[in-house]
Amino acid sequence: MILDQINSPADLRQLPEAELFTVADELRQMIISTVAENGGHLASNCGAVELTIALHRVFNTPEEKIFFDVGHQSYAHKILTGRREKFASLRKIGGISGFPAPEESPYDPAPAGHAGTALSLALGAAAAQSDSSARVIAVVGDGCVGCGGTLEALNNISTTRGKERLILIINDNQMSISRNVGALSRYLGRVISGSFYNRFRYRFKSRLVRRPKLFQLVRRSVYRIKRLLMPPGGNFFETLGLRYIGPVDGHDLRKLISVLSQLKESGGPVVLHAVTSKGAGCSFAEADPTRYHGIAGCDPEKGTLPESSPGFSKAFGNAMVKLGEADPEIVAVSAAMLEGTGLKNFAEKFPERTYDTGIAEEHAVTFASSLAANGKRPVCAIYDTFLQRALDGVYHDGVLAKVPLVIAADRAGAVEDGATHHGIYNCSFLRSIPGLTVMAPATCMEVEKYLEFALNLKHPAVIRYPRGGVKAYDFPEFPELEFGKAAIVRQSNDENAVVIWSFGAELVTALETADILEKSGIHATVIDARFLKPFDKTLARSLAKFRQYTIENHSISGGLYSALTESCAGIAHAPIIGFGWPDDEIIGHGEVGKLREKYGLTAAAIAEKIGAENSVVS
Repeated sequence: MILDQINSPADLRQLPEAELFTVADELRQMIISTVAENGGHLASNCGAVELTIALHRVFNTPEEKIFFDVGHQSYAHKILTGRREKFASLRKIGGISGFPAPEESPYDPAPAGHAGTALSLALGAAAAQSDSSARVIAVVGDGCVGCGGTLEALNNISTTRGKERLILIINDNQMSISRNVGALSRYLGRVISGSFYNRFRYRFKSRLVRRPKLFQLVRRSVYRIKRLLMPPGGNFFETLGLRYIGPVDGHDLRKLISVLSQLKESGGPVVLHAVTSKGAGCSFAEADPTRYHGIAGCDPEKGTLPESSPGFSKAFGNAMVKLGEADPEIVAVSAAMLEGTGLKNFAEKFPERTYDTGIAEEHAVTFASSLAANGKRPVCAIYDTFLQRALDGVYHDGVLAKVPLVIAADRAGAVEDGATHHGIYNCSFLRSIPGLTVMAPATCMEVEKYLEFALNLKHPAVIRYPRGGVKAYDFPEFPELEFGKAAIVRQSNDENAVVIWSFGAELVTALETADILEKSGIHATVIDARFLKPFDKTLARSLAKFRQYTIENHSISGGLYSALTESCAGIAHAPIIGFGWPDDEIIGHGEVGKLREKYGLTAAAIAEKIGAENSVVS
């Protein structure tokens, strides 16, 4: 394999151009085979292969920095920048991350797991070294042009020192996770007519320089020519002070290398609009890029996906359809995550009651808050890690307005993708807000009950649940929900019993822990907290004489452990011990089960620690 000869971009630059096409094929095969085994982002990475090769061929990386937005299009970049031999460890504990990570390589100038950061980062790098001639490149894809952060950066470019070093590349595959929405997406679809202007500019420039007088006349008339040849209303980027080039075929290596070489020599700021196909070179991913955006693994030849049991997202989607059929005022809001959050069926059944805001979480929450204020019953579904970006909207536009807004926080807890995607920090903020309800169903079959309960509240509520489902367990019959009240799932009358609190799906871990303790003669009362805000302070204080333990799929700070200790403050109580993700360490990527083993969050590890403590006590 030619790829075996490439240990850095310097090696790529030494290859004959004809061999680059083979490198592209080999990169795709390595990406497909690794993602099939480990899981990860398939379609977006297949679509960015030629663009990545061209970037490292033309620019002197890492001195010339490349910022990817978002980072799930960076697999080819990782392979070409010295991580080829480690690529088989993608998304494994101790292996390489699925996103750019500065601790891995000097070729990754910044973390990149959330959308809308690359242009701001690139502009900052250009401003910090404004006296340098090195170019700074932002590769913006998957709908990030319409993201609020990107728009703010675009607005700031014209007044920023060092802007002449900036190159913005739009990797336009017309997709986010699902198909892009909004005016900017439609605009990019129309600017193909702009390619006529660029062909005119480059075709005649070489001829005109031989005739100086005519050349000066054309140069003075350039803006009139642009106005004539660009789409109606002028070019959006040119208006903001960026020269626009494109569209170009993002899979035409020779063309990309030629255009990027010209851009490297010319002054910025400039936008290169590259049109690509998400999933290119992988037939099944290209045919269904949404399905193969992020996968747990697949058959590398046929693309067959492993069977998965119904999880919380599907239960939420089913509940939305059922409740939506009964109440025409229920509407769904999502920030480019209709499929991921389980809202696809609702969107198909009630398209006029479904709103996809694109990658704009704060707008989504504020927009949903206004829907609620004006008589609708909105449910805003957002991944928990992305809800961090909308926390101001939750407080300012939802809570202060006292509107009946429901937020479904999907993927709450640790996930395989690592630090940029773990949903383990929001409770510390959400719990601190007066007038906000925070709750979590323990099982998929409870989701509908929680959603209906939240819709009937007269104030904002957040429902949190993890990715996937829960282990099969012989659950007792759950009592009806009562606002702010926990549920005792298993009662022990032993005066030396311990009390184990859980929140959400961690009820399974709590019950399994109690089962293990029972075998060693330690009895346990198991409680499903149900509500983190308001927390059942009365029950907590009534159990103060018992040793109490908490289990949560959240940072140990700000969640269930904090709620319990705060509830028992000021009274005499037995020790309270918490089991959650450490708050003094960034949790990396890897299979969630392996992460739980590493940090002692399995039932066996928890039972061992509880058992050791209580044997000492006895």
